[in-house]
Formats: sequence, C-alpha cells, structure tokens
Amino acid sequence: MADLPDVPSLLASAVQALGGVERANQLTMASAVAESISAERHLAVQAGTGTGKSLAYLVPSIRHALETAQTVVVSTATIALQNQLVDRDLPRLAKALEGPLGRTPKFAILKGRNNYVCRNKTEGTVPEDPAEELFDAFAISRLGREVQKLHAWAAETETGDRDEVKPGVSDRAWRQVSVNSRECLGRTRCPFGEECFAELARAKASKADVVVTNHALLAIDAISGIPVLPEHDVVVIDEAHELVDRVTSAATAELSPGMVTMAARRCTKLVEDGDVDRLEAAAEAWDQLLGELAPGRWDEMPDGAAAVLALIRDSAWNVRTALAPPGQSDKGDPDTAAARGVAVAAIDDVHDAAVRALTAFDADPAARRDVVWLAFDDMRSGAQRRVVRVAPLAVGGLLRTRLFEPSTVVLTSATLQVGGSFDGLAINWGLPPQSAEEIPPGMAWSALDVGSPFDHRKAGILYLAKHLPQPGRDGLQPAYLDEIEELITAAGGRTLALFSSMRAARAAAEAMTERLSTPVLCQGDDSMPALVTRFAEDESASLFGTLTLWQGVDVPGRSLSLVIMDRIPFPRPDDPLLVARQRAVESRGGNGFMTVAVTHAALLLAQGTGRLLRSVDDRGVIAVLDPRLATARYGGFLRASLPPYWTTTDPQLVRKALRRLVGD
Repeated sequence: MADLPDVPSLLASAVQALGGVERANQLTMASAVAESISAERHLAVQAGTGTGKSLAYLVPSIRHALETAQTVVVSTATIALQNQLVDRDLPRLAKALEGPLGRTPKFAILKGRNNYVCRNKTEGTVPEDPAEELFDAFAISRLGREVQKLHAWAAETETGDRDEVKPGVSDRAWRQVSVNSRECLGRTRCPFGEECFAELARAKASKADVVVTNHALLAIDAISGIPVLPEHDVVVIDEAHELVDRVTSAATAELSPGMVTMAARRCTKLVEDGDVDRLEAAAEAWDQLLGELAPGRWDEMPDGAAAVLALIRDSAWNVRTALAPPGQSDKGDPDTAAARGVAVAAIDDVHDAAVRALTAFDADPAARRDVVWLAFDDMRSGAQRRVVRVAPLAVGGLLRTRLFEPSTVVLTSATLQVGGSFDGLAINWGLPPQSAEEIPPGMAWSALDVGSPFDHRKAGILYLAKHLPQPGRDGLQPAYLDEIEELITAAGGRTLALFSSMRAARAAAEAMTERLSTPVLCQGDDSMPALVTRFAEDESASLFGTLTLWQGVDVPGRSLSLVIMDRIPFPRPDDPLLVARQRAVESRGGNGFMTVAVTHAALLLAQGTGRLLRSVDDRGVIAVLDPRLATARYGGFLRASLPPYWTTTDPQLVRKALRRLVGD
C-alpha cells in the first residue's frame, strides 16, 4: 500500500480516537521503532510505566505490515500482557487506524499447540496420561473432576484456548485433553484435522498483520528450527528483560524416573514386551541411583550415573526403532496412530534428555555448554519428585542465529538498563556491547531510554535502612520486624511487602497480624487475583508476598503508598544455573559476581520498586531494609539501575512523609 500516513500522524490519530493525551516520550519511542524497522537495525528501548509503550510499538509495526504485506510478530512474557494486547489494545487501535490506513488491520494470537484442546483426545479414545502421581488418591479424584469439566467445556468452546477455562485447571488435567507438537498426528492424518483449534489459530495468524505470541513459543520456534510462527521480518519483544529466562526454560531438558516409566507404558501393546521391560528396568535403576544422591549441581558425572544414563539412552533407542512412524502401520486406525504418536514423542524426550546429560561432561569444564543438576520438586501429595535437569549455560548464540540474524528486532521493557548501561542484557541476548569495535553483520543495534512520565524525585522516596544489621540466613531479625511494623503503622497500611523467600513472607505476615490493627494479607491465603483485589479495595490493608508478586501487582492510587523489600534479591547461593554462569564468567577472567549475581539482583530490584508508581498522581515510599544497598561497593551499581528517586537513610524523615501522605 502506497502513500500511508507517517508514524507521528498515525500515532496522533490513534491517541485522539482512544481518548488519550499526546506524550512526548511515546512519540519519541514510536519514531525510533519506525526508524529501526526502516533501517533494519535492532533497537532496545527502555520505557517507564505510563509511557504507553504498547501503542508506541504497535503503530509503526502495523504501518510496516500494511506497507510491505509482511507479518510483524509481537512477543510478551506474561499471559496478562498478551491478553491485554489482543482483547483491549489491538481491537481499539485497529478501529482507530481503519480510516487513515484505508482498511482495518488484522491481528491474531498464537500460542503453542499444547495450549489448545485436542479434539482427537476429547472425542476419540486416545489413552490418558499415566502421570507420576498415579497412586495419589487425592490427586486422582481431583483430576477426574477437572477432566470432566474440560470435556464439557471442549464441546462448547469456539477457540479451544486453555485461557478460556475459568477457574483454571491443573497442568496434569490439561495434559489429558491436549498434545504437544511432537505428539500431534498432523492435520492430514488426524480425523479432526479440519476442525483442529491449533490449526485454525495458525491459519488465522498466517493472514494477520500482527501476530501476538509469547516468549516460550518464540523460543520453541528458534530451538526446533521448524517454523511455528508465520513468515515475518520484524519481531517486537515486550518485557524483554525476561527473554533470556524464558528461552532458557524452553531449552531445558528433564529426566525423572517417572518420566522414563511413563514413556515405557506409552509403548505397551505397540512394541515387544521385552523392549518395554528393559526401559522400565532402566527407570528403576535411575530411581535407585537418584535416591542415593543429594540435590545440587553436577560438576562431574556421579559414580554410576553414566552407566544408567547409557542404559536409558540405549533402551529408549531400541523402543524408538521398534515404533513405526505414525500413519504407516496405522492407516484407518486413528486412535492407534494417535497413541503411537504420543509414545514416539515421550520416547524421544527420554532419549534426547539422556543424550544431553551424557554429553554435557565431554568437553573441558571451561568449554561446557550445558549445566546439569539434580532437583527435588515438592508434589501435591507431600512426596518429592527427583529430576535431573539439563539447561544451556547461555542462550545468546541461539538468539543471535535464530532471532537477530533473520529479523529486525525491537526489545522493550521498563527495565533494560543495568548499572546505567544496556550492555549487560544485550550481551545475554547475543548482541555485541555497544563499545565493540567490530560489529558482526546483522548485529548492529541502538539503545534508547525514553524516560518516564513520572517525576520520580518528587513522587517517590527511596529509603535505605542503613542502620539495620545485614540480613542473616536464619530468617528475619527482630530489628527488621520492628522496622516493618513502624513503617506500616506510619503508612496506615497501604503496603506491599516483598520478600526474598516465602518463609520470610509468612513469618513477617504472622508477626504483623499480631502487632498491627490493620489487615494483613499473605500470598497463598487465596488466589493472587483475589488477594490483589482485596488489597486494592481496602486502603488499610497490607499485602505480603515473594518474587512472583513483583511483576504481577498493578495497584495505582492510595491503596499502595509503601513498598517494602526485605533484602537485595540476589540469586540463591545454591541456584545451579546462575552459579554455573557466574563461574563461566570467572573462567574467562571476568567478575562473575557482578556480571551474573548483581545484574540478576538489579533487574529484580528495579521490577520491585516499579510497583510503587503506576499513575502520574501516585506518591509514596520504597523502603529497602537491606543496608548493603547503601554501604556495599556494588550498591552504587544497583542504585544506578533504579529510577532517580529522592534518597534518604533517615527513618524519622520517612515516617513523617508517610504520615503526611495518610493525612493528604
């Protein structure tokens, strides 16, 4: 389409149609995104809360899509933002731009195949998933109720999207009615192929100007090498600070005894009993070995582990060889074909995880690409699931070749600068530092901080509790509880208290319930949406929680005037992946603590402090009780990662400010 209005004109039309007001930083960002797309140069944009960054990247993206007849992919980290874009922002924007653009822009949402109900499972006779909690009577009864609910919903839904199920169901129940991409028969072989919800979603996405997806599917598209997303030349990554963690999670393999047993049972009646028996024997050997080991990272292969992993690998390969490809020996029998497809996928997962674990120790320790560790996961029944995980030490190389080289990428978030620089995150993404003398082809990028509509120095006080003792390992010290009590009392409730562990959050909540006359809510007492609603509706309430709250709470207004953070959110010293990454940096002569641990803490600290100011009228205090933020050498680096709040170490001044806020 020729002669389309320029981006500033389109943005002005959109803002006017949506009843908004022009924002200089929003226009700056939109113009930078348009220039980046035109120049085919990557862009990292830090845009504070209230900038209107969604509109700032959607307007130039839509214009590019219509001008070139190319699809633009927008990826988010959270379901909340994904749904906000598809259910609210894009419908309103498409209507607002219909006149200036000459037609209504088309948009679609696309998720992984396992997010859609499988008709062949709900209407066919595909065997149910023999999960590891098979003998947990409570789980089985709950599972049955949830599966019945899903079957009834599947008969009525128009999209098959799991997010429609309210209230939600457990992952185990959802597995009974869904398949992943490797388990799927394929549209041409499945008796319900023409009605498949996942295929219908992909067909709609292929015709859209803008496709909204998530970081996990973006990672699967990159890792598998098999196109999952429609053809595109531009990718916008919102919540880009989470990209590395989401890609790492998607690239992490697991191997538990129950997983091997489940894969073997999938193959019953499909291959010779002897092959299945050998795989089940390998699962028992794996269970016995893991039962003798402590959790933690494996710097070297434990005694006996290599032999058992080789047994799993070889047994799985024998079964895999015996399984004919779906669709050849099962013509005319879709149920058997589906069962065979599910079995092949399960066996492939087991075989590939065993191979990865075995080969992770082949190279020189300094050159290893994977990190292997044994984890103990708590199950609903109270038992512990022992599982070995294999995760990539870094994902920058993968992102460089599969994301940045084929497409122009715009990365945005409210927190992208760490220690005052974009380089920390950029290097993790696979981009060269901005100071690099030589830039590889296709890796050129620009950085932009468009600022924030908030006047942080006037709206927020950063209180550093320099007088408190350093946090210990044995829970919250009495001085911390006294400080929390005095701060919340001065604020009249209205407090979001964020803790580094659930144990600390519960201990503080219990103590404050006894000490305070105002209500205290704690994560785990109810669902998160219900807790946040109660917190927002009662100005005297305080909400206590842990890391998962830090990015999920959006409470503008008087209900939130004080954010308390108990300590600098460094990674746990026993986090196997982050410790391995720290050591890898040190092996190259770098400062692993600053590069990994302090950078990790800076991002979470910025996200936590970002809970305070959600609208231009908000005022309040951020209290960090950990004195190291004021006294440690790395404290300046961490403070440079935060907005420019007015900063003080005077507790009396802070309490007076909070009392004034209550009076106002």
